[in-house]
Amino acid sequence: MTNELIISVSQRDISIAYTEDKKLLELHKEKSSNKFTVGDIYLAKVKKVMNGLNAAFVDVGYNKDAFLHYFDLGPQFASQQKFLEPLINSAGAIQKLQDFKLLKDINKFGKISEVISGGQTLLVQIAKEPISTKGPRLSSEISIAGRNLVLIPFSNTVSVSKKILDDEERKRLKRLIQSIKPENFGVIVRTVAKTRRVALLDEELRNLVKKWEETISKLHELTPPSVAMGELNKPAALLRDILNQSFSSIFVDNESVYTQIKSYISEIAPDKEKIVKLYDKREPIFDHLGISKQIKAAFGKTVTIQSGAYLIIEDTEALTVIDVNSGNRSKKADDQETNAVEVNILAAEEIARQLRLRDIGGIIVVDFIDMHSIDNKNKLYQYMKDAMKDDRTKHSILPLSKFGLMQITRQRVRPATDIEIKETCPTCDGTGEISPSILFIDEIENHLKYMTDKYTGKIELHLHPYIAGYLKNGIWSKQNKWMFRYKRLIKIIPVITYNFLEYKFYNKKGDELKP
Repeated sequence: MTNELIISVSQRDISIAYTEDKKLLELHKEKSSNKFTVGDIYLAKVKKVMNGLNAAFVDVGYNKDAFLHYFDLGPQFASQQKFLEPLINSAGAIQKLQDFKLLKDINKFGKISEVISGGQTLLVQIAKEPISTKGPRLSSEISIAGRNLVLIPFSNTVSVSKKILDDEERKRLKRLIQSIKPENFGVIVRTVAKTRRVALLDEELRNLVKKWEETISKLHELTPPSVAMGELNKPAALLRDILNQSFSSIFVDNESVYTQIKSYISEIAPDKEKIVKLYDKREPIFDHLGISKQIKAAFGKTVTIQSGAYLIIEDTEALTVIDVNSGNRSKKADDQETNAVEVNILAAEEIARQLRLRDIGGIIVVDFIDMHSIDNKNKLYQYMKDAMKDDRTKHSILPLSKFGLMQITRQRVRPATDIEIKETCPTCDGTGEISPSILFIDEIENHLKYMTDKYTGKIELHLHPYIAGYLKNGIWSKQNKWMFRYKRLIKIIPVITYNFLEYKFYNKKGDELKP
């Protein structure tokens, strides 16, 4: 498997495409002026304490107040406040956290009014970005992420990623970190730290502690609400989380971002520095590498799977609903049950991809094609879990209900990616919309494949002269490729009375072929 990251930079935003074996799996868009990103640390001020919600509304500079629940304060909130208060209010000598005596944990089931009051200054971290009409969600349990480790001030717990399955390796990492970490700092060992040597982990841990100390040393200079520490930019944060040995290329079309990425790669994985490549051709990078076409095919309400099957994806405020349809899929199986299993398995794979690609969060309900066999239902449930195992976002999958519905919950920390793919109709002067024109030839071929499966003999394709000219152009024209691929005589007939995107199939007798 080869992984690639393609980064397109414009004045307004940065678009990042992540592919595996050339297939688009994730698409991220970040505005150049983006604030309130997950991981950003703010010095903020409490606006209002809501006892009924056991939460507080906090001013972080967003146009709506951020939300901080009691459960997100963290057990060592009292210690954090006592330690930070003199640092916020004066520029005196900075006390080392490792020399500080922690207070006892706050009451797990206490009231927020017991520990927070209006006007109080807090150090908080964005846990969930603003979504729809809601402001950011906050946590005061600060964490600073590195490539191999996550540092948690005001804690002494060391935990190891559950994805590291080797028991001996887990014990080794835990002993190692416990022996080198400073007092009053907790550490989470990330999956990528597996087999890493002590010198590398020790250096990273020191850098994370230094980052924390530099942040708190400047708190007295800030007037809330202010950013105390910003998360890495999106490309760097993504590389920190997903970069591995299977990465073959990172393409960047902006020299400044290219330099930043190369510098960051040289720090976290020097052996991978050579895979960062500057793209300098005139054609847009997403068009040249086939990303634009995949985006047009993958977004929108209807998503084609293959052989006629498709998904309908509907978003609501409360949940996302996905309907699986077999469409005009050629039924090669002898019975409906086998056909349903085949379509459902294909759909599960595409659904797992769509959830990552669109970054859909919250409750997702999938209406699969009905199956009667318990074994087949269990097989689909297991396949869905396997298909989503590489999804880094926390998620939970429930078995099929008796109504054939599968419920998936997926953590929502930022708005879902929404790409408008409809285009202005070229034949009605903008009074209607059409599907993406870049997919038109693929649509014709999908229907042609269905016709060759269903009908025998020569097939005539009637369409607009402009499209006919494109399909017949060159020795290795689309027409010749189709005849070679489907082993069928295919004649293309230009019809001047057809509108630009109209086409029909006929047999040699002149009878129209219907799906």
